[in-house]
Amino acid sequence: MTLDRITFDPNIMGGRACIRGMRITVSQVVNLIANGMTIPDIIRDYPYLEEEDIRQALRYAAQLAEEEVHPIPSR
Repeated sequence: MTLDRITFDPNIMGGRACIRGMRITVSQVVNLIANGMTIPDIIRDYPYLEEEDIRQALRYAAQLAEEEVHPIPSR
């Protein structure tokens, strides 16, 4: 699985993860899904997005959530 539609450019949205260099961030797409929008809803409201853009945004977010955090034990 590639994430070739997720781009990072310090001149676009402060370098945050964006969709294909556009000014729509991965977090915005994930937020839309989290708030109940379906993929067809998102494509209707953002016609420049494609279904694969949304799927890759979700895959990218899922990968970030896989990170392990190892807290330092308190003394």
